[in-house]
Amino acid sequence: MSEAAQSPNRGKRELSHPRAAQGLIVLVALLIVWLAGASPLGHLADNNAADAFFRWFPATQADRATVSTLLAIDEATLSAHGGVRRLRTIVTEAVEALAAHPPKVLAIDLTMADAGDPAEDARLSAALTRLPHVVLGAEIRSDAQQWEQPPPSLLTAHTVLGHVHAAPDPMDSVCREIPLEKAVGARRYWALSLEAMRLWRDEPYLLETPTSLLVGSIEIPARRDTGRLLRIRYLPPSEEGGLSSIRRLSVAELLANPESARSLRDGVAFLGVTAPSAARDRLMTPFSYGRSMQGVEIHANAFETLASGRFLRPVRSGMLLLGALLLAGFVWWGFALFDDWRAYAIAAVALLSALILPPAAFVQSNLASAAVLVGSAWLPFLGLAGHRYWFVDRKLKRATRETENYRNAIHYVTHEMRTPLTAIQGSSELISRYRLGDEKQKQIATMIHSESKRLGRLIQVFLDVERLSAGEMELRMERFPIESLVTICLERARPLADGKDILLKWQSAPEDCLDVVGDRELLEHALYNLVTNAIKYSSAGTTVQVSASNDNGMLRLAVADEGMGLTLEEQKAVFRKFYRTDGAEQSGERGSGIGLSIVEQIVSAHNGRIELASSPGVGSTFTLVLPMAMES
Repeated sequence: MSEAAQSPNRGKRELSHPRAAQGLIVLVALLIVWLAGASPLGHLADNNAADAFFRWFPATQADRATVSTLLAIDEATLSAHGGVRRLRTIVTEAVEALAAHPPKVLAIDLTMADAGDPAEDARLSAALTRLPHVVLGAEIRSDAQQWEQPPPSLLTAHTVLGHVHAAPDPMDSVCREIPLEKAVGARRYWALSLEAMRLWRDEPYLLETPTSLLVGSIEIPARRDTGRLLRIRYLPPSEEGGLSSIRRLSVAELLANPESARSLRDGVAFLGVTAPSAARDRLMTPFSYGRSMQGVEIHANAFETLASGRFLRPVRSGMLLLGALLLAGFVWWGFALFDDWRAYAIAAVALLSALILPPAAFVQSNLASAAVLVGSAWLPFLGLAGHRYWFVDRKLKRATRETENYRNAIHYVTHEMRTPLTAIQGSSELISRYRLGDEKQKQIATMIHSESKRLGRLIQVFLDVERLSAGEMELRMERFPIESLVTICLERARPLADGKDILLKWQSAPEDCLDVVGDRELLEHALYNLVTNAIKYSSAGTTVQVSASNDNGMLRLAVADEGMGLTLEEQKAVFRKFYRTDGAEQSGERGSGIGLSIVEQIVSAHNGRIELASSPGVGSTFTLVLPMAMES
């Protein structure tokens, strides 16, 4: 089949290969993103994103109109009423002060499980019976084997129990959720805030499903398999500097002015310790800004979430996967369809959408995994952009290398083949123009034959070097004496040296470096190039010396001249293709700057190296370091 007939199919293969690779990159990126999103780090990233959304999109003023009030046993209360030792008395006095204008529900975030004074307990029990509804706190002991709860004397027909536990995240200890139920053995209690909400709505019981709880007409998204966790929609800090917008009334102020209880009538009051010196349950929240929040205020925020019905619902896995596939697919489509800036423009739409979708979902009370959505667009984009850069860059380098090789070939032909062609042309012109004797004709014919063979050898060497550079050639390895190699190169270079009155010297090889193994023609070309360079760039009347030595089984074949020498900067660049020093340019000697690069390629192919020692105005020494023939 002709090249023309093959080219369309090859073009299709070249087109389909990048698309298949791009598709594989996208699938691998999606797998990585999905696994990362399910990991602890992905969980932490999603939580941090949700915390940021809380701060970016705080509740409106209408949402801040709270039903609950925080009755705070703060530092002022403890200081004025006897401290922590009189905590139960403070609670009793506060409940008695509320009796004149009772709230609809009083939730007490204290377990009061320790044995108290019977008279004090009787007084507190009597005060509790004067309130419509009371929720007392219960807590699981540290051994997780039993409940701590108020004594039976405090449990009246007006009271129910609710647990006071929160659920700080184990990754960063920020409390974003509370468990709506807790159980030890057969005994289970609902959360303090949930019981307060049920009583506030005058509902006699809760209805349960595997995915939710129903309090009257309100459906609470709390799955049984996750421990009935409720995501708290915290209210933002108040303008007065509080940790949240929950109304706050100090118990000290209530006791000093019982009429202040009127503001609590028909509402829900959460009574608990907020004094930093006495509160045990101090947790961080999305609005903490470095300050912790007491458990009673956390439960008040949970109650407001329940009462408002503004629940944050996690986006289902199926919808999240669909969104991830659409974002990644959009990025892939742009890169598969276009090879220019339009691919990046299409990808930019997906990248921007990935950044917008999580906060947009939050505004609609949905929690979408920011790690999955953002990663589903950004990681495929980075992978495809990196692949495109690598793929296009590789093709560009290949095209540049082919162009450079072609230019090298032209320069090499003009540089190395000019001398034999000139000799052949001049000799043939002499024969055609003049009547020459038989002896002279024979001499010229011999020269033409010799130069033709030389030209043929140069062409072969040129082709071999090109194949060697492309990695397509195996060296023709043979064993030969180094003496013969040097002798041939010096004899070929002698006419050039005689023309400049330069002395060529060969320091005969010592007995321990007689033979070398390699491609004779290529090594001859390398040495000849070094010798002719030394002659061309040396002044008349100087010496070019070739010497050999044995360095632990490596042949060191040195060509030393007394020429112009090289600076340190020139020594670093002299083996670069097409590089010519300023001195070489000013010398008037013609050259392409590829000779030394070819020498380096030949030596490297023989597992050797080339070394250079030079000083400006003193001269240069180029040394070929090659493996020597092993003794048989």
